[in-house]
Amino acid sequence: MSEVRGAPGPITAGDDTDRTDDSGRTDDMVAYDAAAGVTGATRRPRSALAFWRSPADQPGWARPTFLSITALAGLSYAWGMGNFPLEPFYAAAVRSMGASWRDFFFAGVDPAGTVSLDKLPGAFWVQALFVRVLGFHYWVVALPQVLAGVAVVLVLYRVVRRLVGPKAGVVAALVMVASPVTALANRGNVADPLWILLTVLAADATTTAVLTGRLRWLVLAGVWVGLAFETKMLQAWLLVPALFVTYLVAGSPELRRRLGHLALAGGVALIVSMSWMSVVAAVPAHDRPYVDGTTDDSIFAQVFVYNDWTRLGIHADADKATLTPQPFLAATVEATPDVGTQSIKASPDRLLVGPLGRDDGWLLPVALLSAVGILIARRTTPRTDLIRAGAILWGSWLVILLITFSKTTPLNSYYTAALIPAVAALSATGLALCWRSRTSSRTSRIILMMAVPLTTLYGIALVPGSSGEAWWLIPLAGLVCVMAEVALFASVRQPAPGDATRSAVAVAALSILLVPAVTTGVVVVYGLGSFSTPYQSSAANEGTTILPERYQSRGASLARSYHHLRPGPGIVAVVDSTALAAPLIMVTGREFLPIGGYLGSNPSPTLARLQHLVRTGQARYFQVPYLPPGSDPRVGWVRAHCQQMYSEPDTTQVLLGFYDCSRGPGPDS
Repeated sequence: MSEVRGAPGPITAGDDTDRTDDSGRTDDMVAYDAAAGVTGATRRPRSALAFWRSPADQPGWARPTFLSITALAGLSYAWGMGNFPLEPFYAAAVRSMGASWRDFFFAGVDPAGTVSLDKLPGAFWVQALFVRVLGFHYWVVALPQVLAGVAVVLVLYRVVRRLVGPKAGVVAALVMVASPVTALANRGNVADPLWILLTVLAADATTTAVLTGRLRWLVLAGVWVGLAFETKMLQAWLLVPALFVTYLVAGSPELRRRLGHLALAGGVALIVSMSWMSVVAAVPAHDRPYVDGTTDDSIFAQVFVYNDWTRLGIHADADKATLTPQPFLAATVEATPDVGTQSIKASPDRLLVGPLGRDDGWLLPVALLSAVGILIARRTTPRTDLIRAGAILWGSWLVILLITFSKTTPLNSYYTAALIPAVAALSATGLALCWRSRTSSRTSRIILMMAVPLTTLYGIALVPGSSGEAWWLIPLAGLVCVMAEVALFASVRQPAPGDATRSAVAVAALSILLVPAVTTGVVVVYGLGSFSTPYQSSAANEGTTILPERYQSRGASLARSYHHLRPGPGIVAVVDSTALAAPLIMVTGREFLPIGGYLGSNPSPTLARLQHLVRTGQARYFQVPYLPPGSDPRVGWVRAHCQQMYSEPDTTQVLLGFYDCSRGPGPDS
């Protein structure tokens, strides 16, 4: 018997732990090929069906199975893609960025490039490139997120397979596809799918560095982290400790070299993260859009204050960020409390109950239990044990994000999709250890016997009684749970694990995944998007799905009406806040000059600039709030010096007035 680096112990007959080397090949196959003199190039001839065939170091069922799961993921993410309820703020920016290289580089929201997005543009660069090539269509904007979601399934399978084996890799891919929040995040135009892909790629590069001990893979992980920062800012850095600890504990080089490797990779991550921000900061303000979310036009204030510190309750330099929405925006949020998850208060349990629980909570208990169980079971293995390395990686990932999301305000539901790669990997590893003949024990099967009914009952509790699925889903879940318990009980009574144990674990996995998988099907069938939650109320469905889809379907007629209002190039109208201007830009592609950025609170454009535009005939029409009244002097000037053409009905809580300033400002300006 021989000892293999990173393996849990010596290779013995009947050991099916599927350990792999740096090329992903199992120890048994390496030894066999070495004895037979077979090289990687001669193991299996190429053919037209090679893509569907498993490599020689994997079981024949592995690649067809996970590719089928990947195809299922693509189908669920892309179903109804042309009618996804897009986030208009991001879609408007992508349309502008796809038409202008200046807007592309600086992330300008409006075609004239007067104001930027209030976030770093990494994900929206990708969307804008698709629009540049294929033209602006709603399905084109959604397509990059679908592709990113499919790629996550592929990369996650690779990571888990290399550390644990192909069975665990397949289960991890299946858990990823069966998670409702994953489907929701990928069915829209938010930045999270690309961010999750980049972070999973960083995990893949880190585990490859653990397997090989080579610095270049850790440097590549740093590059992926830096690109993830360009996509989601400090959320990318949150996962650096998980990558750091994994390599520090399980990497093969000596400690001194491991620390040096980590320092170099960290430096690369920092350089890539800061590169675009440094360029923007060096460009004079008059040559680029105003940086939204700030009072001082600083990209660093946007990233570190507006988007990060204040969301964690840290109010240092808060005066540099625009944190208060205009009164009419605040009134809109108050009038629709059931729409979205931003009003859910920060608490330790908010990810386990209510709308957020129905997004991501289904397998959180199983994942946490698996992480603890794996670390206990592998406590006596060598430092470089790959299974324990995976538990450290994904367990740290999960705990860090759980703590962060429990404290972050506001919290959009799709943020929590970042939890699912860790949930999938840990759950799959735990089930794989229960499956294996050498590592399986009565204790692990007894723990699984307790986990199955608890998970089933928890999943049933998450499904609201008002949902149409509850009448058949609950008894079906109960029936499968009973079948799993009977099978597990029978396997516990056997002195040694065997085929009965594997069958019992398979039925247990089906029981655990049934309710979230059905819920994901509900998400797809009802056409829900990124801002929705499963089994949401009719009011929430109206706000997150029906109204956006209805608005998008009217895009052509809206474009014609605004062209009739103001034909030719130039400013169609000046609109208070990008929140109101963005839908108009999205459907028309024309310039609706926003006042004050997304929240309506930044100082661009100035009152003097607006007066100049009116005086020179560049701006004539304004859409600003009539009620509730605000203190913005720019809005006050419009209401005092321009003729009101019409307003929304007085029965609404928020009134928007449409003003004609064609006669120019009054004598008091």
